[in-house]
Amino acid sequence: MGKNVVVLDYGSGNLRSAQRAVERTGANVTVTSDFKTAMDADGLLVPGVGAFEACMRGLKAVRGEQIIGRRLAGGRPVLGICVGMQILFERGVEHGVETVGCDEWPGTVEPLQAPVIPHMGWNTVEAPQGSRLFAGLDPQTRFYFVHSYAVRRWELQVTNEKINPPLVTWATHGEPFVAAVENGPLWATQFHPEKSGDAGAALLTNWVDTL
Repeated sequence: MGKNVVVLDYGSGNLRSAQRAVERTGANVTVTSDFKTAMDADGLLVPGVGAFEACMRGLKAVRGEQIIGRRLAGGRPVLGICVGMQILFERGVEHGVETVGCDEWPGTVEPLQAPVIPHMGWNTVEAPQGSRLFAGLDPQTRFYFVHSYAVRRWELQVTNEKINPPLVTWATHGEPFVAAVENGPLWATQFHPEKSGDAGAALLTNWVDTL
């Protein structure tokens, strides 16, 4: 039996390409905004493209932030992609406007300081030891990015020795930024696995294998 994955439809993101990419892992994929279906799924994928503020507005319209929060409280896996990763942080700042995010992690999504914006195209990442998301992938593997905003500092500090600290993956475009996070049931990538060919397929398979 394949795992059941919901791609959360809240009006933002490449829903069909995300659906097809996850289906290639052998999972059963439903694209929906239905609260119960999203809560009951083995895994929830939160896509996102465009502006942070618009994504948060769309998310709240389908009670998406409640779905994410409740799933995580019960240890149920969630994967955020691109702006679907950014909205997991405390706040986003775009064009001087600050928007409150889901606040699952402290930190601010802000303009990337680089000579060329947006950061668009293929780039390598620096995954930490023990990463399950990047398991089996060569360190020189490239992933596909399209973004002008990023998390430039990782702010969550874990002081309880019984809790595994989050695994944070970095990439560099003009400056280092957070490219992926693995934190208990909550994982996220700034890049687009569904646009990253075989590398993205391997990464999504790694996620589905943990469900």
